[in-house]
Amino acid sequence: MTTEWVAFWGVVAIALAVDLRFSKKSDPKSAAAWSAVWIGLGLGFGGWIALRLGTEAGITYLTAYVLEKSLSVDNLFVFILIFSLTGIPASLQHRALFWGIVGALAMRAALIAVGVEILERFQWAVYPLAALLAYAAYRMLRGEERQERFAERQCALCESWLARFIPIEPRLHGSRFVVRLNGRLMATPLLVALTVIETTDLLFAVDSIPAVFAVTRDPFLVYTSNVFAMLGLRSLYFLLAGVIRKLRFLKVGLAMMLLMAAAKLAVGDLYHVPPLASLAAIATVLIASIVASLLFPAAAKACGHRDQIAEVTPNSKGCEECLRKGDRWVNLRMCLKCGNVGCCDSSKNKHATAHFHATAHPVMRSIEPGESWKWCYVDRMKLD
Repeated sequence: MTTEWVAFWGVVAIALAVDLRFSKKSDPKSAAAWSAVWIGLGLGFGGWIALRLGTEAGITYLTAYVLEKSLSVDNLFVFILIFSLTGIPASLQHRALFWGIVGALAMRAALIAVGVEILERFQWAVYPLAALLAYAAYRMLRGEERQERFAERQCALCESWLARFIPIEPRLHGSRFVVRLNGRLMATPLLVALTVIETTDLLFAVDSIPAVFAVTRDPFLVYTSNVFAMLGLRSLYFLLAGVIRKLRFLKVGLAMMLLMAAAKLAVGDLYHVPPLASLAAIATVLIASIVASLLFPAAAKACGHRDQIAEVTPNSKGCEECLRKGDRWVNLRMCLKCGNVGCCDSSKNKHATAHFHATAHPVMRSIEPGESWKWCYVDRMKLD
């Protein structure tokens, strides 16, 4: 192992230990501070590479880092969906994200090693990879997000593929991923969230790793840029979770980056794009998409069913239909027109949604401890 790899792994080990020990707060102020730390670390490592391996290597690393950091922001949309569907509170989200990112680092190391080997053995492989990136950009521009659809299916606790291997206990048990109940080892919703984070990251990696191959095929620069882009992803999630969906043109910018990467891969043997030009193009697209989102925000959606919310109390202490059947479910939603209590869409029965279809009562509220959000079935939006 070279000196560069030893230095890299030393920095990563210290960074992960610090992250696990200190950066557990989820408030925006702490998240902003830690995001600055991780971005500074990533940029600082790029400066060290420039000193150690030369200016061109430093610029190439920085280009790959900015590209991977930008594409990793797309993960945040799915993180929000995963935690919403599995009911993981903010106090536990940091634990799932930490171990999810650790697992992703190991998985991406294997994928990058395989990708580098394929490209070295089969030069023609750049063309299928370029086509894959172009198709990923097309899906993103069309709004076809397979990661989000996959996450929606797998976050239903009773339908998750994890349930094939271990029974799932629908209640959270603190920060535990598994719990033993009545002699049976069972997975908690926190483990379901972790497995969905890992499996959806595999889908993201299929897009992002070929993109970075358009910048460089040096395994050291590819992997280090991936790692430093992901190290601060947890803090970035807590910083941007509340505003990420307001960046309406961000996905357009990410799609443009994928198209540029596809083009660079396809013509790489005919024309060499200097690393500094690649960096400038990626930075320009990213900044332009953010500025356009701020200058031209989407019109705010309004719900027309607030007048149907009544002052009601729960009709029962659990899901009414599940109680009749002798079942028990703890992720509960209450109809804000009649007080009916039903189980959420992570349950096998989905009685809260069934109540809406039977009555057309439009708005429900979570009655889980610490949650008060309201959901309008008709307008498909949260009210607060």
